[in-house]
Amino acid sequence: MGLTLLGLFLEFLTKSKFPQPFLRPPKLDSAVTEAGKLEPMARKDRPAKKQTAASRKLNGGEKPLRGAERSAYFARREAAKVLRTVLEGDARRRAVGSIKSLVYSPSIRNKRATFALVCETLKHLPVIKDVLRATNVLNSKWKRQEELLCIIAYDILFGKESLATGDAEKLLLSRKDKLRSALVHLLEKKRVKHIKELMPQCKISDMPKPRYVRVNTLKMDVESAILELTKQYAVDKDDMVPGLLKLPPSTDLHKHPLVINGSIFMQGRASSMVAAALEPKPGWWVSLLSTEELIPSDVLDACSAPGNKTVHLAAIMKGKGKIIACELDKQRVKRLEATVRLAGATNVKVKHEDFLKLNPEEPCCSKIRAILLDPSCSGSGTAIDRLDHLLPSYAADDTGNSDRLMKLAAFQKKALEHAFSFPAAERIVYSTCSIHQIENEDVVKSVLPLAASHGFQLAPVHPQWPRRGLPVLDGSQHLLRTDLVEDGEGFFIALFVRKADKRPQEYAESETCEGYRSKRFLRKKTEFVNYFFNNRFRMLLYPPFRLKKQR
Repeated sequence: MGLTLLGLFLEFLTKSKFPQPFLRPPKLDSAVTEAGKLEPMARKDRPAKKQTAASRKLNGGEKPLRGAERSAYFARREAAKVLRTVLEGDARRRAVGSIKSLVYSPSIRNKRATFALVCETLKHLPVIKDVLRATNVLNSKWKRQEELLCIIAYDILFGKESLATGDAEKLLLSRKDKLRSALVHLLEKKRVKHIKELMPQCKISDMPKPRYVRVNTLKMDVESAILELTKQYAVDKDDMVPGLLKLPPSTDLHKHPLVINGSIFMQGRASSMVAAALEPKPGWWVSLLSTEELIPSDVLDACSAPGNKTVHLAAIMKGKGKIIACELDKQRVKRLEATVRLAGATNVKVKHEDFLKLNPEEPCCSKIRAILLDPSCSGSGTAIDRLDHLLPSYAADDTGNSDRLMKLAAFQKKALEHAFSFPAAERIVYSTCSIHQIENEDVVKSVLPLAASHGFQLAPVHPQWPRRGLPVLDGSQHLLRTDLVEDGEGFFIALFVRKADKRPQEYAESETCEGYRSKRFLRKKTEFVNYFFNNRFRMLLYPPFRLKKQR
């Protein structure tokens, strides 16, 4: 009886025309039967999901893309953007960043797929370009998207084939047979049997090297960082640079929370030695002999982008003092500012200015006490980390006698000579990430007479390090080199220190703020006591005399 009444009630509500806010509408994948029950609909009877505008646009108006296809589509576009940036920087010999830094930037979503596509396309780039030219694909319409076509051509010739997700993919897939026949013809023309014989051979060893990270002590202490990292990895302290940690090879920390929030920086061992060699002190001050005025001294990072060494200096100085970070390139300035913000280095002032145009006589430059000069170089010592051996310019620079190396050496010499002209400078570090003598020992040798005239001399850099400079100049034992194969990086560091008796006369012997203030307090206290007992003691004994003196 109850079921019959319920059925009649539901039938009445269904036929009525007034609104039914108290009834829950049936689901799209179910139907109401005559008995008032909800039964599942057959899959073919269900209404099809609406195709999004983005999916129709990506797939030329056809069926929407699935998750894997959509991810691959965007990975190819992101790889094309990175490839364009890398090739443009390589053509200008002024890279915005390394391949790894560009791929692992926050704007790239599918980092692994993008990184693999960029690296593999660069390896096969000469072959891919020859094939595209042979098939006349790079016409006026597609010339602007040459990098994207190279990425897709790599996938067709050497990778995946199911790429029918965009106009560029469909274009090359329609000419797939022509592309492959052009590749076969190229192999016959070069008289080789395998594609690997057409690829440039890299002379760099692929031996695994440890992952080094530097703890940013502006945000986190070393022991806390070790405690956090040991939850997942084996961690050892480095015996050369304080705050540098050694992790197992191939450790991927790009998505680690400590890297994202700037508590640790992924920085190589040799790169971390540079700022440590300068040894700036927290609270460095300069005192003027003429006025005994206490003036805070500055540290200058002459060519500072991307900023890892700059923020390392800030950490060594414990956030005190002032660091002037110069950078000429506008795009690299943005990256430098981002690094400084990430590190929380509030004592760093970024200047979009050419170091060579800084006037040492200006007040802002007359207080600079230490200079870190890491100028533009060939980058031959970081080819493993930066993957520079994949770039078109690497083969030209591998001989070490190219015109570019000579131009770089001329600029490096000019920059180092300019560093000697700063009046309050006492320590100057010159470093490169190059393995070529023309950029390292030859530059140092050419400026030694000028350095001596300003009172500078070579000083030992990390004396416990075994590999020193090439014996082509006096004092080469003070220079530091790291080996590209043995250490995984090829760096060069030279330290110039000004003799105490050769400092400008208007500056007193510089010291830290705490040391200067303590000595100044003792001196003032002694002067007060002498003055009191010598001139005022009689006034205490003879009050009438004091009153008469006041009148």
